Amino acid sequence: MTRRALISVFDKRQADTLAKELSQLGYEIVSSSGTARFLEAAHVAVQEVSDLTGFPHLLGGRVKTLHPSVMGGILARRENVQDMEDVRIYEIPLIDLVVCNLYPFEEKARQGADLDELIENIDIGGVTLIRAAAKNYRQVAIVVDPDDYEPVLEDLRATGDVVPERRQALALKAFAYTSRYDGLVEKGLSSVLGQEMEMTSALPLTLTRAQELRYGENPHQRAALYLPPLTDVPWEQLSGKPLSYNNILDLDGTLRAMALFNGDCACVINKHTTPCGLAVGKTLLEAYERALACDPLSAFGGIVGLTRSVDEATAQSLVRTFTEVLAAPDFDDDALAFLRQTKPSLRLLRWQGGRVMPLQITSTWSGFLAQEDQTAPLPRLDKGEWIGTPRPDLWDDLILAWKAAYLSKSNAIVVAADGATCGIGRGFTSRVDAVNWALAQAGEKSRGAVMASDAFFPFPDSIKAAGQAKIAAIIEPGGSVKDEEVFDAARDAGISLFLSSWRTFRH
Repeated sequence: MTRRALISVFDKRQADTLAKELSQLGYEIVSSSGTARFLEAAHVAVQEVSDLTGFPHLLGGRVKTLHPSVMGGILARRENVQDMEDVRIYEIPLIDLVVCNLYPFEEKARQGADLDELIENIDIGGVTLIRAAAKNYRQVAIVVDPDDYEPVLEDLRATGDVVPERRQALALKAFAYTSRYDGLVEKGLSSVLGQEMEMTSALPLTLTRAQELRYGENPHQRAALYLPPLTDVPWEQLSGKPLSYNNILDLDGTLRAMALFNGDCACVINKHTTPCGLAVGKTLLEAYERALACDPLSAFGGIVGLTRSVDEATAQSLVRTFTEVLAAPDFDDDALAFLRQTKPSLRLLRWQGGRVMPLQITSTWSGFLAQEDQTAPLPRLDKGEWIGTPRPDLWDDLILAWKAAYLSKSNAIVVAADGATCGIGRGFTSRVDAVNWALAQAGEKSRGAVMASDAFFPFPDSIKAAGQAKIAAIIEPGGSVKDEEVFDAARDAGISLFLSSWRTFRH
């Protein structure tokens, strides 16, 4: 019985070599249009799909393989009596091997193709061929990747057929391939039509592995970085070791901080996804050293984010403390050369803004949680409410403390003074413990400083503690059932309290 291979590929790498070997192994090669001409030029005997179906290519080539003589030859179950009777009656030629890959939709989308060009690069027939062959994988082998040509040929040479285990693996790979292609089409069309990802009833989420990682949070866990369709990592690595799982996880909070402070000459030092120091300065060096002073012990092994191009003076100061990653919008030539030579393992990232998707998606044992990934509106003097004496003179520090609390893990309390954090209590299950930690870390710097909280104070005890430390002003959202008691405690302590109305939890 004649064995047939249908070859229809846009990516023609090694397709001629494959076809020649298949012919030598006794396969009849069926192909169409561009692939057929390519194989004929390579001196491979090819039967045109149109000869097999009896129909010419229709609608400008949009309809070629969508025909019962092709689909029936792929989908026919050899062990099914009725299927084989249909094959006999309608003289359907059986197809044993399908080699197919799809129109370059991703390439066109990345090149900025317009809507009409994108539509013409949506593959219909190819996807149908692949899915049909994968569905009938017990009897039809499907190959979508040129890297699989040689293993398939090895099976054919050794046994005369593709072994069942490989058929199964190839079918699963094929379904993953078409799934990713559908994701590319959805993302590409959404972009050109101006539609952002939203939390609709169905959330398309096709991810492609960008790079394997050494391991996860711990050595016993495998890990990799995945990206949605038509996206790239939003930074460029200029030097250093490959990024680890923990590096990338910690980097998230660093990039958020850099975006939040992009109007300032600022530095954030992140550790375990939360800030341990944050400051602004007249120079980058000043900003870095003031951020480091907040908690130099925790800064060891942290990630540093800077909002200005790194100069050599800042680089020379930075290398005195062990740092895993340094992210900045750019690096001066001298600073880059110095860092590469002095700290060759230090990961240097150039980030000029951008992220891969507008939703924050977290995997849990209960399912995937999705939420809009957007910054809460910055507090405004004319939009909030003062309890006690207004202190607009402390507004800049209040905003800096609010930003630091927004970036910190809940429960979060930040003490700040003169453009720098001096105490950060974050990740506590009790807000009063977060207050006590931040005040203890700040020490004498609490006198005349400001405090920010990412959520309301449920009781007045935290306000009393702030008063004893001589905090001058506090910014918090308000909204507790005991707000009046909290307000009274602030008045009694002489603390000016600003209500922003916006909670900023980060778990």
